[in-house]
Amino acid sequence: MELRINQKTYQVDADADTPLLWVIRDDLGMTGTKYGCGLAQCGACSVLVDGNVVRACVTPVAGVVGREVTTIEAIEADDVGKRVVAAWVEHQVAQCGYCQSGQVMAATALLKHTPKPSDAQIEAAMVNLCRCGTYNAIHAAVHELAAQKGEA
Repeated sequence: MELRINQKTYQVDADADTPLLWVIRDDLGMTGTKYGCGLAQCGACSVLVDGNVVRACVTPVAGVVGREVTTIEAIEADDVGKRVVAAWVEHQVAQCGYCQSGQVMAATALLKHTPKPSDAQIEAAMVNLCRCGTYNAIHAAVHELAAQKGEA
């Protein structure tokens, strides 16, 4: 099947119900997207599909045929994604860093859809788990990005 990932086209030989995560990591070698729980609960596997956050660990690869998938490897090619990564560095969000690719994907999707999110919108969108507890730094980074002038 043909997949469009990070603005490149790939031919993939996988069963239709294979989780997108395994195709991204094992078949295509893009290991920035992490396996966490395998149950779509933690968000470490978050990628963007047509600009929306999805959990790659439970998304069948056949479900993304004909759609645009963005992984952490290409997030800085997007202006909003680049700003999110810069804010993550400035606020020293990452500790162990394992969950951060998913966190960055969630923040990027939020700010692309809602450039000036309210506290409630930030709380609703930033639900990925972080074992290091960097939630305050994550929220500070998103708040700063939401307060910046110009389009997010």
